[in-house]
Amino acid sequence: MSRRNRPEKRIIEPDVRYRDSKVQSFINRIMKDGKKSTAAAQVYAAFDIMEKKAGKPALELFYQALKEVSPAMEVRPRRVGGATYQVPMEVDAERQFALATRWLIASTRGRAGKSLAEKLAAELLEAASGQGASVRKREETHKMAEANRAFAHYRV
Repeated sequence: MSRRNRPEKRIIEPDVRYRDSKVQSFINRIMKDGKKSTAAAQVYAAFDIMEKKAGKPALELFYQALKEVSPAMEVRPRRVGGATYQVPMEVDAERQFALATRWLIASTRGRAGKSLAEKLAAELLEAASGQGASVRKREETHKMAEANRAFAHYRV
């Protein structure tokens, strides 16, 4: 079953410190059990750690990390005559942000020990320099799309 029409996009208010809606969206995704103030405190603490370690503005590092983790291509399943093909497709900007944040948060939570702020800072710094688990995830996604280029003519 599919919808008749898509619900309209919600406008996300910018966050209090950086006045940036992407940071607010990231805070919302980190949040658990509706505890936004806790999530915001963790993200801002991570940003402070990043600024200390790298000596660059945290917002710049955050956007660099997002750019490094955002996938350009992904595979989507498409059924054709009883067979399911993995069809490579370009990823639109909103989905790129969604996937990048999802992967960053998953790899942050998968790290060992330390506080969430320290783990998040480490993951974002690694991602900004083109390393880390979340960047590997993007590379895997690109490899999958490349491997299935033969099915590109089955575009959805």
